[in-house]
Amino acid sequence: MANFWSDKKVLVTGGHGFLGSHLLKRLNELGANVTAPTREQYDLVDGNQVRKMYDDNPGQDIVIHLAAVVGGIGANREHPGKFFYENLMMGVQLLHEAYLRKIPKFVAIGTICAYPKFAPIPFKEEDLWSGYPEETNAPYGLAKKMMLVQSQGYRQEYDYNSIFLLPVNQYGPGDNFDLQSSHVIPALIRKCIEATESGTDHIEVWGDGTPTREFLYVGDTIEAIILAAEKYNKSDPVNLGSSYEIPIKDLVEVIAKETGFTGDIKWDSSKPNGQPRRKLDTSKAKQEFGFESKTTFEEGLRQTIKWYRENKNA
Repeated sequence: MANFWSDKKVLVTGGHGFLGSHLLKRLNELGANVTAPTREQYDLVDGNQVRKMYDDNPGQDIVIHLAAVVGGIGANREHPGKFFYENLMMGVQLLHEAYLRKIPKFVAIGTICAYPKFAPIPFKEEDLWSGYPEETNAPYGLAKKMMLVQSQGYRQEYDYNSIFLLPVNQYGPGDNFDLQSSHVIPALIRKCIEATESGTDHIEVWGDGTPTREFLYVGDTIEAIILAAEKYNKSDPVNLGSSYEIPIKDLVEVIAKETGFTGDIKWDSSKPNGQPRRKLDTSKAKQEFGFESKTTFEEGLRQTIKWYRENKNA
């Protein structure tokens, strides 16, 4: 792997976000020549800015598109138009311009939100088109899924090498702990720790606790992306997950225990649950490029809690 990446020119969008910062660190360790433009440098929703970014950073070997406008259920409900438009425009233009510039490979990172609301468990890649996504995150999920359509169309017509990966919810050190936009694990960790420190006797959690979710530790996600970028050259979508499914009710109890929170958990059933179940079939990732997750959920959770405790006041 190190030989493959040595001196490869790699452009990463979203390279300063949660997932991106971990990917940059790993690519640099492998000897890649990494460019990670910031949002302040280029507005990737604007086609002229996308073209300028590529013009300013010529000769790339691989583009890995991580950038996204994303959030939890609340953010998705508040900004369906913004999430659809901005994610769609970024993906379509970045891939198209990479093709025009003959960049050898484009790695598109999709989202589990692209799956139908009632997809059979475990989610298989073939089920992506068997129904409409869960309503609260459908605009975001469908915008990202358009990169799959584009990837397959460009391979068919132009023989362009792009791939489309579908990571399940990620978590780990450096996650987004902003309660307005964070996903469930960092939000619960923050709520439990703040309640414990302030002496609050309860925390409030959206929904009724019945939905299930699958999570992938960020270090494992990075390993999967790097393996796929190196070895996978087809436009069939590929799931990236841990195959570990946990009900939200159990998740809250585990996080409460690990953070030392002993108060009550109050469920706000007036708020949406989101998709009823999420669990991936991850066999294709193993078969196509040898990826299997290695980090247990308990260990990943401890590392995430430890990081938050050490950095929450930074």
